[in-house]
Amino acid sequence: MSGPRSVFALVDGNNFYVSCERLFNPRLEGVPVVVLSNNDGCAVARSNEAKALGIKMGEPWFELRELARRHPIQALSSNYTLYADLSARMMSILRQFAPRQEIYSIDEAFLDLSGQPGNLTDYGQAIRQRVSQWIGIPTCVGIGPTKTLAKLANHIAKKRPEWAGVCDLTAAAPSAVEALMARIAVAEVWGVGRRLAERLQAQGITTVLDLQRLDPGLARRRYSVNMERSVWELRGRPCLPLEPITPPRQNILCSRSFGRPVTTLADLRQAVVTYASRAAQKLRQQQGATRVVEVFIQSSRFRSPFYGPSVKVPLAAPSDDSRTLARAALQGLERIYRPGWSYVKAGVELQAIQPRDTGWTADLLAAPDTRSAPLMRTLDAINSRMGAGTLRLAGAGIDPAWAMNRGRLSPAYTTRLGELPQACAR
Repeated sequence: MSGPRSVFALVDGNNFYVSCERLFNPRLEGVPVVVLSNNDGCAVARSNEAKALGIKMGEPWFELRELARRHPIQALSSNYTLYADLSARMMSILRQFAPRQEIYSIDEAFLDLSGQPGNLTDYGQAIRQRVSQWIGIPTCVGIGPTKTLAKLANHIAKKRPEWAGVCDLTAAAPSAVEALMARIAVAEVWGVGRRLAERLQAQGITTVLDLQRLDPGLARRRYSVNMERSVWELRGRPCLPLEPITPPRQNILCSRSFGRPVTTLADLRQAVVTYASRAAQKLRQQQGATRVVEVFIQSSRFRSPFYGPSVKVPLAAPSDDSRTLARAALQGLERIYRPGWSYVKAGVELQAIQPRDTGWTADLLAAPDTRSAPLMRTLDAINSRMGAGTLRLAGAGIDPAWAMNRGRLSPAYTTRLGELPQACAR
């Protein structure tokens, strides 16, 4: 006997960054809101009101200032600590609705609804209501027999008000599904980027229905095996399984543009120590250890000449210790730094990552550091409880001048005791 038919749901937080900000600042309701990228550069999230003004994703803020003079646009710096915390809360709620869950991004998760009895549209509405009631984030739910169709259904639920936030393609007639596909551009298919969409359109494949009707073998020969899978998924055959456990990353990169150009080695050292520490924390979260630390610095690409060197520093033994990784990164920085340049960016990447405690070592005579693990656990515990950066390596400095510009940053409402929202009696 075959098992139940595969059914996937994709739950997506609507305008997630904006919704997180509105949750604690009701004055943002009903007005155009944009959330800006690092250094308050470009729009990375927009409210529906901002989209209605024609603000595009990735549009630089300095180009929007004239528009902001004519409309009450509220621009905010990215508050990633707040967004990550609310994302974790949302994902914990979604986990209650399905035996298996795949967290796809900070605001999206696939749920396995195979064998779920009853009306799935009602079930999707129950999911939306629970998330809205418990944490206040609006969501849309797309349901389909494959992950690609669930993603497409989510797009329909989000763009078409008549679906009331839930679109279940498993309950729709095939002719109705085809009619929907015929009205949606091929660029909306999961995994079809801008360049691939242009190639498809040039060959007459302009809608989702056109792609669904493409011969799968031709899709593989002309494009890729991933495109063949997309065609099969659009036809209702699952090719992409749910991945409940996120595989450990093989590389961890921590990089930021500076709030102002940096010229001195002292400032670069602070930045590199900061980035190495952040990367080390992420490494410990996945219980990994690295054998190679790469560090890079860059001048502006918009000015000639450009200087952007990098160097890899191998470690004597795999490590997840912030001190060890910071020392290695500083060794690399000393080798590539050149005075006389104006640097705008630096970064640290951990490579050759392996599971922690595998016993591998390059130095058979080196004694193990028995103090490292408890020290790092204490460091992470304090920063988790009191806020990121509460306890840091001395080399990272205090209130560095090169730090990102985040002049429009909202409080850490949920992760810092001193910034908790307060209710005042009148």
